[in-house]
Amino acid sequence: MPDFTPHQKKIIDRYYDNRDDIMLTKLSELASELFLAETDKKRDQLWKRVETAMKNLKVKEPLFSKILADRKPDQLAKHLKDWLRDGTK
Repeated sequence: MPDFTPHQKKIIDRYYDNRDDIMLTKLSELASELFLAETDKKRDQLWKRVETAMKNLKVKEPLFSKILADRKPDQLAKHLKDWLRDGTK
């Protein structure tokens, strides 16, 4: 791994310090896109991205599986609202 400058190290540290907030923001955007998606292909792509974001957030397995199995954007949005309010997953 290359040596990073102190400035680069601070940027990297801030990213990891705020990773949960970044993933929650990304999930919010994905939920909005799911509501607007017009084709099954686009919805499939978005759900794959949702899966990745939830893995990064370390969402608990039962909830993670249920959201992905049901594939309901409104269910995702409901949980997302709770996560944003409570700061938990």
